[in-house]
Amino acid sequence: MPTYVIEHMEDDNPNSTFPHWIALEYAQMLRLSAPSTVIFSSLSPSSVESLRSQLLEKGMDQKRFRVETKSVRELMQEEGVELGKVCLLDPRAEKVVGPEDGGEFDWFLFGGILGDDPPRDRTGILRKDGYPSRHLGPVQMTTDTALGVTKLCVQDFKKLDEIKFVDHPTIKFPGKGYENESVEMPFRYVVDEKTGEPILPEGMREHLRDDMDRELDDF
Repeated sequence: MPTYVIEHMEDDNPNSTFPHWIALEYAQMLRLSAPSTVIFSSLSPSSVESLRSQLLEKGMDQKRFRVETKSVRELMQEEGVELGKVCLLDPRAEKVVGPEDGGEFDWFLFGGILGDDPPRDRTGILRKDGYPSRHLGPVQMTTDTALGVTKLCVQDFKKLDEIKFVDHPTIKFPGKGYENESVEMPFRYVVDEKTGEPILPEGMREHLRDDMDRELDDF
């Protein structure tokens, strides 16, 4: 089974806990990638413990993830992983990810969190290192979606055009009193075959709702 590596590229605040919304996405990566291992690299020392605690609180199996202050390049050197066996998921790559890549690469590398609107091309920092790369289509995804789609392709042997997506969906908020409230998300998501809804991290709808309430309180 391949290993998925998330090179953390957010600016951490050493005086605060690891951001809740990012922990929601990182926990979702573990659900989507099962039974593979996920490495979260380049974290600050304070974020390592905070993220680990949040993932365990969400019921994640500690045997399936690692939280590291070291960069992906440091980990590759320590563990003897060759550059050519690491695939960078890059929107500027020439080739699309496919089932055949599961046998070619040992690690699949993502820059996280990359969900900027408009995109800031933070993947470019990793691109300079010269990894082989693959893309996931023309529309930006959240990092958890990108990992989940990669897993569907390289482990479940689906082609990208066989996966059903929805672009820029309108997300409705859960709970009484929020029936008419929603937010449009500027990303591409996989569609849940059972519900027809975009697949978001568990707890993300509630977080978006609460975040909206906090913004309204600022007025």
